[in-house]
Amino acid sequence: MAPAKNTSAAPVEAAERSQIVEQLPKNRDAVLRFAREIATINVHLEELRYFWAKRIGISGPQWMILMVISELDQGEGVAVNAAAKRLHVDPSFVTTQSKLLEKKGFMYRKPAPEDARVVRMSLTAQSLQQFAELEAQQAQIFGFIFEEFDGSELSIFTDKLAALKERFEKASARVSLGI
Repeated sequence: MAPAKNTSAAPVEAAERSQIVEQLPKNRDAVLRFAREIATINVHLEELRYFWAKRIGISGPQWMILMVISELDQGEGVAVNAAAKRLHVDPSFVTTQSKLLEKKGFMYRKPAPEDARVVRMSLTAQSLQQFAELEAQQAQIFGFIFEEFDGSELSIFTDKLAALKERFEKASARVSLGI
């Protein structure tokens, strides 16, 4: 004789599934395609980062650390914690990699004057020179990639992506909290 089916669970599961489906965006296929396209773009950006990093003899993550310092440094260096936050990595990773970059002559590390526990990083002339040598090639590549956008269109598109990034961050936090 076959075991009796538990029929009480099936309607609950179906009701929950129905509720979940109702919460999905009406344009589900477009959302999934968007996610795939962003993931693919990230892969290609990663390839470019590794290519440029290799050209100057460092790793891709080290390249990203140098890029963050280049973006954030206002003349006083960039705190390890600030770089780590921008890169979404642990500060100990930035500390380890920045020590290697310092040994290779790509950056300076010095204690902050207001708090010696805070290490500030800044680029060396060597880094700036190597970035300048790559600049023409990068400009050509990015010109090709973004040729369909004028300045204002690219700004609007980037603002929308930034807003989406914030929503993804909030969604990730909700998921991690089980909400």
